[in-house]
Amino acid sequence: MKNHAITSWVIFFRSFVIMKITFMSDDTNTSPADDPKKPVLHITDEETAEKLKYRMHEMDLAEKEKQTQKIAGTLGLPYIELGKIPILPDAISLISEEKAKKNNVLCFDRDEDKLKLATTKPDNPAIQETIKEFEAKDYHVEIYLVSAYGFEKGLYFYKTVPKIKELQRGISINQEDLDKFKGQFSDFKQIAEKIRKVSTSELLTFMVATAIESRASDIHVEAEEKGIIVRYRVDGILHEIVDLPREIWHKLDSRIKLISALKINVEDKPQDGSFTIKLQNDKIDVRVSTIPTNYGESIVMRILDKTSLLLGLGDLGFFSDQQELMSHLISLPDGIFLVTGPTGSGKTTTLYACLNAINRPDRKIITVEDPVEYQLSGINQVQVNPEIDLTFAAALRSILRQAPNIIMIGEIRDLETANIAVQSSLTGHLVFSTLHTNDAPSAVTRLIDMGVKPFLVASSCRAIMAQRLVRKVCQKCKEPYTPTPYEMQLLKLDPRELEKTTIYRGRGCPECGKTGYRGRTGIYEIFELNDEVRQLIYEHVSSNVLRARGREMGMRTLREDGVRKIMAGITTAEEVISITQGDED
Repeated sequence: MKNHAITSWVIFFRSFVIMKITFMSDDTNTSPADDPKKPVLHITDEETAEKLKYRMHEMDLAEKEKQTQKIAGTLGLPYIELGKIPILPDAISLISEEKAKKNNVLCFDRDEDKLKLATTKPDNPAIQETIKEFEAKDYHVEIYLVSAYGFEKGLYFYKTVPKIKELQRGISINQEDLDKFKGQFSDFKQIAEKIRKVSTSELLTFMVATAIESRASDIHVEAEEKGIIVRYRVDGILHEIVDLPREIWHKLDSRIKLISALKINVEDKPQDGSFTIKLQNDKIDVRVSTIPTNYGESIVMRILDKTSLLLGLGDLGFFSDQQELMSHLISLPDGIFLVTGPTGSGKTTTLYACLNAINRPDRKIITVEDPVEYQLSGINQVQVNPEIDLTFAAALRSILRQAPNIIMIGEIRDLETANIAVQSSLTGHLVFSTLHTNDAPSAVTRLIDMGVKPFLVASSCRAIMAQRLVRKVCQKCKEPYTPTPYEMQLLKLDPRELEKTTIYRGRGCPECGKTGYRGRTGIYEIFELNDEVRQLIYEHVSSNVLRARGREMGMRTLREDGVRKIMAGITTAEEVISITQGDED
């Protein structure tokens, strides 16, 4: 076997012209005349000899791994090569290093109640004792056979656990780190130039810092065929920041997963995690989502801005008449108040502001959310978890026994949840929730299409509000602007009204990243249900009929509310037209 291996490597190195090989007689052994077929290997390059020695060692290890794999097959056990897979810190920590060495077993992976243990001696009685200990704690244990070398690699991982756990506690960015980026970047082009110069180890920290400085709500990192695309979402609009080389993908991907407590070796399944950015006097939570794509993964980091928790109704963009109506609706003792709109339209922020406005010590408020984005003081929040059968409906059934006054349901997704919400409202609870519909009246037909009886919808719903977010004109670079005839036609602007006011648009400056916009505000369509509307719902009329009746009652559409904000100099005609394209009479 040894002679065969030497011959193989001779052929290998000869083909690549790496070394000089000569066959000659050995003075201390039998001469070629005595045994002309016996070669003696002499390598003239010491460095090449070292490489050959290392490669021989690698080949020897590979052969041992193959032998271990064969033994595993004979024993009917799965085989694992620990030197080539990441080991989860939460898994390896289940068995101490001392016990792992003594009993020849370590835990390299865990998934909820399933554990994977590796050993070189599956017949060791200590292994059976370890299995019994974990099974007594309701774990399902799987035993994997590993080579002696692989087991040593696994033991080495104990030295890295403290460092990894430190990383998993979050990226530490102090105020000085953020301040040094302040004012440096007038646009995304300058951020891109700096990103290309940052080392791979500092790349993630830099991206997070510049995203916060840019007021981004999301960081998108997407693997493409020839590179990595990094994009920031600012004021609801995605901006491509930079195209990075493909070679750094695995380092960046692993870094993000590591601090987010995700499985580094899982690339073919979606994963969700989070980490915390530690500032000098505050901290920012970041929610991380990964999903497999053709060329790797798409990673989205959602930066959760806690300042939205402090918003009052006036801060959301309600005019005084709308704010007065909202204050009345959220102070009702019972009924359902629904907020509708697409993903990213600010529904959750609005509901949080409503809860904060009515949160008092004499009221018990419970929310059921998926996910819980922000922790609200004085409010009980329940995180939905389908893996343990804690669905919206299951959570609602349980919290009703908690005797709450006010309930918030993150989203009504099915008939069971809708029926529980309706029954809760009819038994003296004020219920807040969301639906995905384009306008307010359509929410009625959506609930009926789900299977809720029309008379129950009519009896329980107090009001439905549709909303969108529009970008606000940058106050630093705003300038007067006259809408085009086409814009005036679409928005039904009265030329006589335009003579009495000034409409603005942003020119673009460093303050707004040269976009002309800075920040967002809401536009709203509030549909209050009265007895006449309830009668129409009993008759199961279409949403168009309900919409027409709402207009007769004074309901402003999303576009009409947007026009009010144009006239007030808050946003632009272009923005309102873009956001309310589906809002037609």
